[in-house]
Amino acid sequence: MPSSLAGKVIFITGAASGIGRSTAIKLHGLGAVLVLTDINEPGLAETLALCGGGGGGTPTPSSHSTFALDVSDPEAVDRVVAAAAARHGRLDHVFNCAGINPTAAALTATSVAYFDRLVGANLKGVFNVTKATAPHVAAPGGSYVNVSSISGWNPTAGTAVYCATKFAVVGFSKCMALELGPAGVRVNVVAPGYIDTPTNAGIARGTPEARLAMEQGNALGRMGTPADVADVVAFLMSDGARYMNGSVVQVDGMLKT
Repeated sequence: MPSSLAGKVIFITGAASGIGRSTAIKLHGLGAVLVLTDINEPGLAETLALCGGGGGGTPTPSSHSTFALDVSDPEAVDRVVAAAAARHGRLDHVFNCAGINPTAAALTATSVAYFDRLVGANLKGVFNVTKATAPHVAAPGGSYVNVSSISGWNPTAGTAVYCATKFAVVGFSKCMALELGPAGVRVNVVAPGYIDTPTNAGIARGTPEARLAMEQGNALGRMGTPADVADVVAFLMSDGARYMNGSVVQVDGMLKT
């Protein structure tokens, strides 16, 4: 059976590594046309190569495209979205994956610069991309998938700013589900747990003991993989999730309490 995502144009932020890259590879395999964006240009080029290199030759609306993008910069987001929409003619789905993982620190040791950096990427970035892409997303039938975290409802000491951004993504997404739903555009959230990605290295693999604690604290006895999340993202964009709107899907293997 052909994939319901075949030929769909999908805008992805944070595509240079981890969950963003794995999702791009998954969607490429399903026949989607990808707009890959990230602040990390070398990583972005690697992702494009893993997704068939964009088709080679002169770019066409049916070949993948890449754009260097800092999602915290609204003017840059507007330029990239306009260029992507002009090249591909429309956007069908948006995956807001760009973000920064936390560095554990007490609130009293947290700088304003750190606050601005996390809020800029994790929350303002979702706002910027959603606002810019909304006029171009196919309606009905389009969708957004935004990345929160298990920290979006399960606060932990030392990660106040990160938790605040991830709580906010859930609230923002549910409001957008109400605003865009009448046009037939869905907005859902994935909330990953401990996922084995490069950006989690400092948290999950700082010491063997830390990694073991994460594995033993999970009902499935392991950390998640980017592919575990990518499969859920692809489902949420597909026709199989056509009546899911405003949902928050945990992808965490079930943490032990």
